[in-house]
Amino acid sequence: MDLRTALARVPDDPRVVVSGNHATPWHTLGLVDAALDSYRLWALNGQRGLPDRDGVVLETSFVGPGQRRSPRLHYVPSRLSLVPLLLGGPQAPDVVVLHTTRPRAGKLSLGIEVNVLPAAVEAARRRGGVVVAQVNDRLPWTYGDAELDLDMVDVLVEADEPLAAATGVPLDADAVRIGELVAERVPDGATLQAGIGAVPDATLAGLRDRRGLRVWTEMFSDSVLALEKAGALDRAVPLTASFLFGSQELLDWVDGNERIHMVRTETANDPALIAANPAMTSVNTALQVDLFGQANASRIGARIHSGFGGQTDFIVGALHSHGGQAFMALRSWHPKADVSTIVPLVDEPVTSFQPSAVVTEQGLAAMFGHDQATQARHLVDHAAHPAVREELREEAVELGLLRA
Repeated sequence: MDLRTALARVPDDPRVVVSGNHATPWHTLGLVDAALDSYRLWALNGQRGLPDRDGVVLETSFVGPGQRRSPRLHYVPSRLSLVPLLLGGPQAPDVVVLHTTRPRAGKLSLGIEVNVLPAAVEAARRRGGVVVAQVNDRLPWTYGDAELDLDMVDVLVEADEPLAAATGVPLDADAVRIGELVAERVPDGATLQAGIGAVPDATLAGLRDRRGLRVWTEMFSDSVLALEKAGALDRAVPLTASFLFGSQELLDWVDGNERIHMVRTETANDPALIAANPAMTSVNTALQVDLFGQANASRIGARIHSGFGGQTDFIVGALHSHGGQAFMALRSWHPKADVSTIVPLVDEPVTSFQPSAVVTEQGLAAMFGHDQATQARHLVDHAAHPAVREELREEAVELGLLRA
């Protein structure tokens, strides 16, 4: 069956789920866009270049740069661990567009992006929808839930196109300091979850002298490869992730590497499974943290910037892990907005709360296990920028957290 014939059988205004993050099958998505006058395009962390025109509604539970600020954006709030339930019910797809390897022995591999795609494929098949796979020889073969039976796919579209590559994020003094403060508290044998960016990279860079480290995370990048080269990882334990993004060297390393265990979101982000890892150490970031320890990582001025993602899943899982820790790591001063990131009370919906500690370049504010007054004092004295500490103390009194 060819693509146009397959799309002719879907209902009017169908929901199209496409591989998101940095694995979007751009060629095939362009063909789908040309074939459909109107449709709903569902992508996690959609990148720049997504079709954004009259007739297209952009749907997501985690907003990316290709969706942010679009007047056609429909944001669907959800923790990442629950997105598969959305796709199996109220947000069920009519079409799923995947980015895959070439078939081998009756299977395809989803390569660097598993995430919510298995749930989307299963939901589409249940409702008689269409599953399309763009076959790309540049995609690495990965195992686990990345492997998909070929008979689950209706249409194959061959299109080799380069994959997006991560550019190195420079580590400035603030990022290095934050990374050092977190790394000091990570023991040998800990299990790591950290995303991409200067602060996570700096944190993992500070762990190269550790031994027996494990990885259970939503995604990883070249900073994990650096730990492998340094001998810091436990080579008897698989590295578990749901999607990847990095350099060509990283893609070459994961290609055919049976230690890389790619899993669907229901597994990667299940707080109970996260908690089963020894000394689970979660490193997340936020736009703001308030004196109650609440974090806003999702909204700016009431406008959705990203979404819940897996932050809540991993904070809960890490805190339930034996020896686990959940760090909220951010700069004390927002460079673009020119404001403090430690605020009296967040005025946006809360993304998460109760981390083990909040870490900025100013220091580490221990949170979990302390009473609310002590938490507030720790934030003011150890995490906040000196320019706002006195103001924050006054606000803490007004909020009833501290006495005058």
